[in-house]
Amino acid sequence: MGYLALLRAPHVSRLLLGTLLGRLPAGMTALVIALALREAGAPYGRIGLATAAYAISAAVGGPVLGRIVDRTGQPRVLLASAVLAGGGYALLALAPGSGIAAPLGAAIAGLAMPPLEPCLRSLWPDVVEEEQLDTAYAFDSASQQILYVAGPLAVAGIAGLFSPVAALWMAAGLGLAGALIVATTAPAQAWRAPARAHSAGLLGPLRSPGLVLLLVGLAGAGWAVGAQNVLFIAYAEHHADALPGGAGTLLALAALGGLLGALAYGAVKWRSSTATRTWVMALAMAASYLPLVLLPGPYPMAALAFLSGIGLAPLLAAAFVLVAELAPTGTVTEAFAWLVTLFATGNSLGYAVSGNLAEDSLRPVALCAAGGIALGALLLFGARRWFHPVPPAPSVQPVQPVPVG
Repeated sequence: MGYLALLRAPHVSRLLLGTLLGRLPAGMTALVIALALREAGAPYGRIGLATAAYAISAAVGGPVLGRIVDRTGQPRVLLASAVLAGGGYALLALAPGSGIAAPLGAAIAGLAMPPLEPCLRSLWPDVVEEEQLDTAYAFDSASQQILYVAGPLAVAGIAGLFSPVAALWMAAGLGLAGALIVATTAPAQAWRAPARAHSAGLLGPLRSPGLVLLLVGLAGAGWAVGAQNVLFIAYAEHHADALPGGAGTLLALAALGGLLGALAYGAVKWRSSTATRTWVMALAMAASYLPLVLLPGPYPMAALAFLSGIGLAPLLAAAFVLVAELAPTGTVTEAFAWLVTLFATGNSLGYAVSGNLAEDSLRPVALCAAGGIALGALLLFGARRWFHPVPPAPSVQPVQPVPVG
């Protein structure tokens, strides 16, 4: 199935549009919080507190909202969380200089971030045929690369034309608009998770050892991306006169590589298992990061930035399918939410550790980035025997009445 045919399928374009709009605030928030609070005269310590409050709350809130979706359905959770998150953005916009209101608003915005990513991935099996899932998940992964570029650009444009506070209001509006578009689609309204497996227990999808190992391995990919961001920022500062566009150029090239990599992945008819594709893509991503350690001149570095991005989106596309295969029955939305949480956590840790390393030299930062995905890939390779799909839930057949003679 080609991408044009995918977009022409019923509901697909609307679902993608809604999720892209609603997820855009996630790519805007860290930067817009920093700009808005700094404009209000807040010290850097308070900016760090507010940004951390958003990130930690989002990491906690995602799986909780995912579990509620699995139990109650999508529309009410999407709309209620979007309204609550909008209130958090409003609190930030109204009192960016407050030492209490700003971190509280950031925490609310993160905690209630609408779970559009996991909801969309739960919907794909109901929207497209089984043989089309790889293409759909690949296109989903490719769209994320657009967000990595579009989010910061949207903040820069709105802040430049108006103010950072206006960008906060825009984030609130986009989240609500995206949730509204998705929640009012027929697939979202009709979707119900299968009856929750008794084996899931309190831990839900985390009762699956294979899924836990997969999530930890993907956290290594998140670590690599976070460290790579620091590397590109620091590298651009060292080559300010020779690298047009600075770090933004390197980040955009990496995102472009990811976009093309995902599109190429989705165009291939794969014969290998999902588990095999996942660890192979992780090893390929690790191989694409290793040349960054060379730290060449600006133009070769731009080429390496593009190369490093190619493996991420295909890895995520394969992992999306594998998450759905490994999640215990009735927990798939929560499982996808845990993927978002673990990837974001790895990203934050990679960012923090590499930020300290960048004070002395860039090579340790490049090694930190390559090492994160290398360890993740080795874990996925070693855990491949744990990646056994959960058997489908047995369908309940109606009991036929026994004729009485």
